[in-house]
Amino acid sequence: MFWTRPKSPVAEATPPEVHERVTRSEALLVDVREPAEWRTVRAARARHLPLRDLGRHAAELPKEMPIYLICASGNRSRTAAGVLLAAGFASPVSVRGGMNAWIRAGLPVERG
Repeated sequence: MFWTRPKSPVAEATPPEVHERVTRSEALLVDVREPAEWRTVRAARARHLPLRDLGRHAAELPKEMPIYLICASGNRSRTAAGVLLAAGFASPVSVRGGMNAWIRAGLPVERG
């Protein structure tokens, strides 16, 4: 018998999918990286809420619209989605590949 890793309950979406929904104001993109990462480069239209503060400020996020979470590579955003699931959000989604994939896809960013 061999062991297989259970599938994560956290949904994922590609950066182009997320960009399209956020651009149409159909969803909120939340960047959960640290402030120094955020200041360097961030996805256009993203809101900043570091992972360490997410649980404390989850009630400030809208529950009536989809929430996409982004970090550098996708690890922290999956954790953040779990935090929001535990806080009663219906279906938070992690951005697959994070900012690394966002930039590789040539999607709009802001700097500084």
